[in-house]
Amino acid sequence: MLDSRPLSASIRIGHDTLSEGSGGVFVHHDPVSGIPQGTIPLAGAVEVGKAVDRAVQAAEAWRFTNPDERRQILLRFAQLIWDHVEEFARLAARDGGTPLAHGRRMAQRAGDWFATYAGWADKIDGQLISTHHTRGHLSYSSPEPIGIVGIIITWNGPLISLGMKVAPALAAGNCVVVKPAENTPFAPDLFASLARDAGIPDGVLSILPGGIEAGEALVRDPRVEKISFTGGPVAAKKILVACAEQLKPAVLELGGKSASLVYPDVDIDAVCQRAAAWTFAILAGQGCALPTRLIVHRSIYDLVIERMIEITKSYKVGDPFDEDVKVGPLVSAQACDRVMTMLDRVREGNTGRIVLGGKRCGGDLAGGNFIEPTIIVDVDPDSEIAQTEIFGPVVICMPFDDDDHGVELANRTPYGLAAYIQSNDIARVHRIAERLKAGGVYVNGAPQTAPYMPFGGLGLSGYGKEGGRAGLDEFLRYKTVVVA
Repeated sequence: MLDSRPLSASIRIGHDTLSEGSGGVFVHHDPVSGIPQGTIPLAGAVEVGKAVDRAVQAAEAWRFTNPDERRQILLRFAQLIWDHVEEFARLAARDGGTPLAHGRRMAQRAGDWFATYAGWADKIDGQLISTHHTRGHLSYSSPEPIGIVGIIITWNGPLISLGMKVAPALAAGNCVVVKPAENTPFAPDLFASLARDAGIPDGVLSILPGGIEAGEALVRDPRVEKISFTGGPVAAKKILVACAEQLKPAVLELGGKSASLVYPDVDIDAVCQRAAAWTFAILAGQGCALPTRLIVHRSIYDLVIERMIEITKSYKVGDPFDEDVKVGPLVSAQACDRVMTMLDRVREGNTGRIVLGGKRCGGDLAGGNFIEPTIIVDVDPDSEIAQTEIFGPVVICMPFDDDDHGVELANRTPYGLAAYIQSNDIARVHRIAERLKAGGVYVNGAPQTAPYMPFGGLGLSGYGKEGGRAGLDEFLRYKTVVVA
C-alpha cells in the first residue's frame, strides 16, 4: 500500500552529485495523500552552465569513442534499467501516482529503447555518392553527431521519455543535458545513477531537475546545438522563439486529441476493453497519444457506450501501490482543478452528457488527486472538451454516419499526433488511414510507441520523430566530402 518512506533526488552534473542548486527547492507532495514527501534541489542557470561546460569537455572524446564501445555501454545501461524495473515502478508511483503495473511496463520499455539504439551505435553509415570514374571526383556523405543536445521532458512518464530521447542521442555520439520536470524527479535520479554505473563517461550525460529558469538557460545556451522537448504547445512556442534567435533546430513532441474511429464490423467488447484501458488505466488519461475521442458508427453507438460504462465501472481507482488499482491519481491538485473546471464548463454549456463520473472521488480518496473515470457522450465536436487536450481520466464520444463524416470529425482538431481505426475491413483501414491527419495511425490495438518505429506528430502536436532510424537521424547531421 502507500509507501511513506522519505525520498530524495539530486542535481547530477556529469558524475557530480549536488544537494542544492541556484534554482531553489521544490517540495514534492505525494499524489495520493497530498503529504510532502521530499524537498528537491532545483538547478538554475548556474548549474545548466556548468553541465554544458562539462559536456563541452567530454564531447570530442565521446564523439570519437569506438562505436563498439558505445554499443556495449548502452547495452549495459539497458540491462541495468531492466534489473531495476521494480524500483523504477515504485518511484513512478511516488513521482506521479502511476500504478505499479504500468510503471513496470514503462521501465521495461525504457530498457528496450537503450537496447535498440545500442544496436544502432555501430551501424551509423553514410553514402558513397560518386567516384572519379563516374563524375571525375570522389564524393560521400559522412554522418556526425550534432554535439551537445538539450533535452526537456515533462512529468508524465519521465522514464520512457528518457529512453526515447537520451538513447538515440547517445548512440549518435552526442553529449546530453536533460532537464526533467521538477515534480517528477525520483525516477530520473535513479536513471542518472545507473548511467554512471553503465560506464557513460563524466560529462556525457547530466540530469538537472529544474523549473523555467533552467529550461530557458538550456535552450538559450549557444553551445547547445539542438533541443528535444516533450510537453505542451504553450511552452513549445516559447522554446521556438528562443531557438529562432540562434537558428537552433528542435524536436517537439507535444499534446494530442486523438480520435478512434469505431466501425460496425468489430468485436465491440474487445474495442471497448482497449478504449477503457488506454484512456483510464494509462496514467489516468495523462498521456499525449491516448485515444480520448471515441468516434463511433451510429449503428453501434449506443452499444459501445453501454459497454464502455460497464467496463469502466469495474476499474478500481486508488493507491498506485495497490496491485488491483487500474486508475491512479492525477499528478497534482492543480491538475485536478484544471480537469474539474473543464467538466464544469461541459455542464454549464450543455456541450455533452456526462453519463459516468464527472466528479472528484470521495470516501478514502477525498484528500488525494483523484477524479472519477468519466465518459461524456453526444459531445459537440466544436466545443472546448472536444478540441482541447484534457489530460485526465475523461473519454468523449460522438457518432458518425459514413466514412467522410468519420474522417471529418477525426481531423477536426488542430492536433495531429495519433489516430486509431477499429475495423476488420482491411481495404477500409488502408483507405481511411491515408486520409487521417496524424503522425501515426494505429489499428485494432496496435502499439503507439516502440523503439523500432518512428513516432511524432504534426500541427499542434509538434514535429520531428522519435524511434527507428528517423529518431537516430534527429541527432545526426550529414557532411558532404568531395575529393577532386
